[in-house]
Amino acid sequence: MGILDRVSTILKANVNAMLDSAEDPEKMIDQIIRDQAEGLSQLRGQVAETIAEEKRLRAEADRNRQLGTEWGQKAELAVRKSADDLAREALHRQVDYEDNARVYEQQWVAQKDVVDKMKAQLHALDEKYEETRRNRDMLLARYRRAKTQEQISKVAATVSTMDPTADLARMEERIRRQEALAAAHQELAGETLDARFEALETSDPQLEERLQALKEKVTAGELPAPKEEGEEQSQ
Repeated sequence: MGILDRVSTILKANVNAMLDSAEDPEKMIDQIIRDQAEGLSQLRGQVAETIAEEKRLRAEADRNRQLGTEWGQKAELAVRKSADDLAREALHRQVDYEDNARVYEQQWVAQKDVVDKMKAQLHALDEKYEETRRNRDMLLARYRRAKTQEQISKVAATVSTMDPTADLARMEERIRRQEALAAAHQELAGETLDARFEALETSDPQLEERLQALKEKVTAGELPAPKEEGEEQSQ
């Protein structure tokens, strides 16, 4: 009964619990199905041997009962022929065979009870195996759906704890500073250009004329070259 107990444990295992601890549920459940198929094959072999033994016991009971009947008939024949010694021997063998038939009958009844129980268990386990095969895709779909929901819940929990307000405020302040700096540079550039144009517009015309006349005299050599500081000392 060792194989029967082992197969029963395999087939009655909580598949969902096994899937929870599996790294690859699809491989895990396929392995469970393979183990179930292998266990059922071994169990069918054991049940077949048990049935064969039951049939042997039944045949032995019938054979001994038949032999007992035949030796009883021989005892009657010996009595008719006044062969008491042969009649006694025939009756002795008749009793032996009838006793054997009763023993085999008892063994057969016990074996038949075992066979009936094993057949019922085999049938139940076979249905469990077929149920596992039928529900394979459904179990995997449920597992994947549960894992997806778990991941969604984790992401949702993470997002709910995040507060981007402070980061956004810092970024907005940085952008405002950058905009203000750019505006300041632009303003400075505009003021410098305006100042140059304003200087041109406000220049003294007489001063410009005197500057031009001085430049012409220097160019024509009308003005003596200024003396160096060393020359003045030597004179």
